[in-house]
Parts: sequence; structure tokens; C-alpha cells
Amino acid sequence: MSTAPSPAARGVDRAVRWYQEVISPRKGWSCAYRVAHGPESCSSAVRHIVRRRGLLRGVVPSVLQLAACYQPARLLSTTNVQGVCCCGGIPVPFRFRR
Repeated sequence: MSTAPSPAARGVDRAVRWYQEVISPRKGWSCAYRVAHGPESCSSAVRHIVRRRGLLRGVVPSVLQLAACYQPARLLSTTNVQGVCCCGGIPVPFRFRR
């Protein structure tokens, strides 16, 4: 049995979706976790976590997801990596700047 998300969880979902639609396309680089490990970005993962677990039970997994992004971000930020990553035949441009 699934319960409806709380107003706070819906607010977090809307905020992350806004970030994905407005901020992320303009920032000029992709999520380091997605570049290093595969198809899902941290923002997408956090949205799924909050939908599945709710806001309070999703805090720790969300923080762990963002922490998992730290290592590839650190590694990629020490270089001037630019290019296109093909994920399942879909070219995904990315860039990391110092």
C-alpha cells in the first residue's frame, strides 16, 4: 500500500525538478556521479529516493548519494575534462572546470 507524499516531500520534489529544468542546463557541466557511474544524476536519484521513502526517511540516503558524488567530482575537477559521453547511444556533453 502506497501513501500519498507529504506536502514537504512534494515541495522537495518540485524544488529539485526546478533545479533540473532551470539551473542544471545552464551551469555548463554534468553531475560527476552520472559521468563516472552511469545513467542517473544525483538530482534524479534524490527525487526517486524522496518519492520512494518520503522526506524524513530519505534524508540519509540522499546525503549518501551526494557524498558518493564527491569522489568523482574531486577527481574530474583536477583535470580539464571535456567531451561527450555516450549513454546507450545518446550523446551527453559534459565539462568540468576548476
